[in-house]
Amino acid sequence: MARLYEYQGKQLLKGAKVPIPQGEVVTTPQEVRKIAEKIGKPVAIKSQVWAGGRGKAGGIKFANNPDDAEKVAKDLFGMEIKNLKVEKALVEEKLNVDKEYYVGVIIDASREVRAPVVMFSTEGGMDIESVPAEKIAQINVDVLRGFRLYDALNLCVKLKVPTKVLPSIAQAIMGLYQTFKGYNCRTAEINPLIQTKEGKIIAGDCRMAIDDSSVFRHPELGIDVAREAPTPPTEFDKIAWWIEEGDLRGTCYIAQMAPDKKGLGYVGYHGIGGGGAILGVDALNRQGLKIANYADTSGNPTAAKVYRAAKVIISQPDIEGYMLGGFIVANQEQWHHAHGVVKALREELPKRPGFPCVLLLCGNKEKESMEILKEGTADLQNPIEIYGSDKVYETEFLAKRMRALIDEYRKKRGIKA
Repeated sequence: MARLYEYQGKQLLKGAKVPIPQGEVVTTPQEVRKIAEKIGKPVAIKSQVWAGGRGKAGGIKFANNPDDAEKVAKDLFGMEIKNLKVEKALVEEKLNVDKEYYVGVIIDASREVRAPVVMFSTEGGMDIESVPAEKIAQINVDVLRGFRLYDALNLCVKLKVPTKVLPSIAQAIMGLYQTFKGYNCRTAEINPLIQTKEGKIIAGDCRMAIDDSSVFRHPELGIDVAREAPTPPTEFDKIAWWIEEGDLRGTCYIAQMAPDKKGLGYVGYHGIGGGGAILGVDALNRQGLKIANYADTSGNPTAAKVYRAAKVIISQPDIEGYMLGGFIVANQEQWHHAHGVVKALREELPKRPGFPCVLLLCGNKEKESMEILKEGTADLQNPIEIYGSDKVYETEFLAKRMRALIDEYRKKRGIKA
């Protein structure tokens, strides 16, 4: 899922006629001051990072005047919240809170439901999982019938929402669902949905995640990489996504795990099949090695797609080896992997004398794939070890071979571990 920042989600809600606080997103303390002057009342300065618990981590500040707003913003920008650097902030009017509610829409993929579920609670500002069941109302949405305003009203009535705010809250619920549907979300929530002491209903905070496959429909959102990740995409992530974005034949997931490599022992990791590939990662870790990236090329990708993936992985600076971790007897035609990997190795390995590779490839056309790998790398001077299905379960053995080759690679370069 591709997550949105709070300020992005609020703009979508505004388009669905859900009231949001007055405010703007900024990138400097000086801009914070200008927006605070424009608002002309006490403000909240909220860090824009993909992390929960911002308030407890010091990522939300309050100020009574523009001078104070600029001052506290200087401490906010550049700080890290759960390893995420604060580079943007949302400056909003400080709300006079009387009551907090929760509204959420998720996809329930269970066999019994397989539909969007709209949830409403009279207890907002906390995890919905910890709210007593009697304070939660929900409805499974029939996608053919849709979700109507009176469905939202019924949710409110079920929890005895006061009549004076019932229409406004129901409209906010309806607006969230319309946003969820219109932007192909996997999840969307307003938490808290605030009732002010003046009787207004306003979206205090929101979280939204767009389905990866629908990101191309919404270029206005400016999503660079349609992947769920705890951090903003790196340049490596953007290059890796480019491989997948224009060619949906098979999977090609590549994510950078160590943007700032510290020390030795990093391996370019090229997995096949998610679960089996993770076993290979664990085995490498037990040998004191770390993965610079995680990758998965499965679902019968083309040789061209595998080639691009392997080339991106091997091209990473400061790695000491490349492992093709096909820890699964795949039903895809593995000679596509063999052709793609060979082409990448022949282009990249001459640039790295002595750089070692361990290749495990199993599944359909395995015999032919072994021949392609062996013949295609026979004249390369680098240490390359090739294994088939007889070693598919021997993760420890393969990890030890990777470690042994890396140790030899270090000796030749005069590097002491």
